[in-house]
Amino acid sequence: MAKYLLLKHYRGAPAAVNDVPMDQWTPEEISAHMRYMQDFADRLEKTGEFVDGQALAEEGAWVRYDGEGRPPVTDGPFAETKDLIAGWMVIDVDSYERAVELAGELSAAPGAGGKPIHEWLELRPFMAPPPIVSE
Repeated sequence: MAKYLLLKHYRGAPAAVNDVPMDQWTPEEISAHMRYMQDFADRLEKTGEFVDGQALAEEGAWVRYDGEGRPPVTDGPFAETKDLIAGWMVIDVDSYERAVELAGELSAAPGAGGKPIHEWLELRPFMAPPPIVSE
């Protein structure tokens, strides 16, 4: 089994086919989208392929270390940034091909007009642990 991270973007990814921002959807369209996402996660939970997932709010900040004894530096909020993650899902699957298949299904979540979004999802494998070397 290999773990993959599926990232949904508010913006920053290539444009979706049904490229209407969620803040312009009706409440019914948002409910249908969220129901699709939950049904997808529930189905993968039954097959043992779902690890976790969350939707993220638009607000946030960049934070970095600024030296010994100094408070962390922040730069935010960054809602005007060109790339913003909307949410994520971690899956644990047998192959890269299966990960691509599931990402394709998730990309078909309904959006405006109840039509599939055909959104681009970022698919990132988790790094494998380094081999243990014993002497």
